[in-house]
Amino acid sequence: MFEAENIRDWRGHAVLDAEGNRIGELESVYVDTSSDQPAFATVFVGLPTRRRLAFVPLDGATVGPGHLTVRVLKRQVKNAPSIQRDGELLAEEEAAVFAHYERPYQHGPGERRLARR
Repeated sequence: MFEAENIRDWRGHAVLDAEGNRIGELESVYVDTSSDQPAFATVFVGLPTRRRLAFVPLDGATVGPGHLTVRVLKRQVKNAPSIQRDGELLAEEEAAVFAHYERPYQHGPGERRLARR
C-alpha cells in the first residue's frame, strides 16, 4: 500500500483490477477520518464524453511501476457509486459506497467518515 503523503504522486496513474484489467485513471484519494489512512479512491471511468468518478476501495491495494492495483474487479467498479467530475461525495451518500463493496460502515468523528485528499 502506498503512504498517505505520496497520494499526490499517484494522481493520473492507471488503476488496475485484481485480474490486471485497466479500470481507469486515479483522480483522488479519500482517507478515513478516524485514522487518516487511504480508504477509497475515485477513478475516472466511462466513455470520454460521459466520464464519471467511481469509488474503489484501497484496502490491500499495491503499487507497481506507473499503476495501482486494487483487490476488486472491474465489473464491481462499473456499478459502484460515483460522482460527476466536479462533484462531491455527500455525507449521507458515504454508507452506499461502503455497502457496495460489503465494507462495514460507521460514522467517523463528526459527520464524515471519508475526506478527500
